[in-house]
Amino acid sequence: MATDPTRVYRMPFAGVYPHYIAKAEKKGRTKAEVHAIIEWLTGYDEKALQEVMAKKVDFEHFFAQAPRMNPNASMITGLICGYRVEEIEDPLMRQIRYLDKLVDELAKGKAMEKILRK
Repeated sequence: MATDPTRVYRMPFAGVYPHYIAKAEKKGRTKAEVHAIIEWLTGYDEKALQEVMAKKVDFEHFFAQAPRMNPNASMITGLICGYRVEEIEDPLMRQIRYLDKLVDELAKGKAMEKILRK
């Protein structure tokens, strides 16, 4: 993978979060929908998510300390940033790309039921 994973892992989640929101809102989706995606994937509720951002937790710890990674996350497939998410070998990078993929699906207008693999 061309991206230096250690650099990505050390990025604070709070630094990327506004980009997730902006991407969704630019396409007419809501912050609440982004939060629903994050909660579905990681188990972070609104309060816990705000605490993570206030503490400037990096991606490595964001996923390592997630209350509950969704067991259906492996159902997230397809291309993101030029890579097939299901083929990414590094578990942490795969989790990061899962979140990227879900937000991307939201911005592309996919129904929440499909995004959340219901």
